[in-house]
Amino acid sequence: MSISDPIDRLLDAAESGKSIIKNRDILHFTYIPNIIQHRNSEQEQVTQSLLPILKHSRPSNLLVYGKPGTGKTLVVKKVLNKIQDRVEKSKFPIKLVYSNSKEETTLYGLLVSFGRQLGMTDKELPGTGLAISEVFKRILNNIDESKINAIFVIDEIDYLAQLVSKTGKDILYQLTRANERLKQGSLTLVGISNDLTFKEKLDPRVISSLGEEEVVFTNYNVEQIKKILEERIKEAFIPNSVEDPALNLCAALAGGEHGDARRAIDLIRVAGEIAERQQSDKVTQEHVREASLKIEENKEETSLKSYPLHEKLVILAIMKAGGSSTGEIYSSYKGLCKVVGR
Repeated sequence: MSISDPIDRLLDAAESGKSIIKNRDILHFTYIPNIIQHRNSEQEQVTQSLLPILKHSRPSNLLVYGKPGTGKTLVVKKVLNKIQDRVEKSKFPIKLVYSNSKEETTLYGLLVSFGRQLGMTDKELPGTGLAISEVFKRILNNIDESKINAIFVIDEIDYLAQLVSKTGKDILYQLTRANERLKQGSLTLVGISNDLTFKEKLDPRVISSLGEEEVVFTNYNVEQIKKILEERIKEAFIPNSVEDPALNLCAALAGGEHGDARRAIDLIRVAGEIAERQQSDKVTQEHVREASLKIEENKEETSLKSYPLHEKLVILAIMKAGGSSTGEIYSSYKGLCKVVGR
């Protein structure tokens, strides 16, 4: 079989074990390193805020702010993991629960995720069919009867606030006041937000109880991102497989935007994958540039795919009308609705 066959060439390279990335998990955003660089103060603040749970007391509700890629989720998850390790050795009933409100796109789904992590079965808490108030009541009853002390982490809590404003069901208010309805056990809320103005959009009744304590994560600078990348590259890539100019470009691209370490790690991962596909021994600046273009294209495609059908039709109508009047755009939109039968 000819070695010039593109499939054979790639399969032969895979079989020969030629790979410059030795551990891809380290380049994934869910990976929690043993040492989180440049975040000692934030780790201390989050730990101090949640410490009362180990002293058999309810911690204050906590809000964690910062732009994407500043290490918020990483730090909170690491603190939770460390607490969990100690909880295993204690008889005090503690439950640490994590949900991302951007991934759980309904209030019902978010609460069911919370209930499942508390150990509630489908019989106790059905996946559909109950009123939101009933779902919440059943969760509180479970906490009460089991005497659970729960810490409920809601990542990207700004999305939950948007859901609340659309539905009119103020679950945030109910969550922050849950302890008034609990005779035994407790519920602490930890909100993680990418939106620094998040609190300004909340009901004043929620603000006072939700933000009892706050931790703000500042942006990483280019030099800090470079150090973070160096550590990840050391663990994830084989030695000397990433050129210094490629590393510097990754740090500059991510640091120059808004100090986003996650973007920097994504860039070096995709650049490494591109280099491997080209069977290159090293990741170069050109691979990083290609990776940047690919990530931007994927982001736009994912964003468009997430739009509801009629928002997609409006975008198509605008494109078809070529920037004409609103009347022509509306006419084009109506025509597209007929085509898709909506």
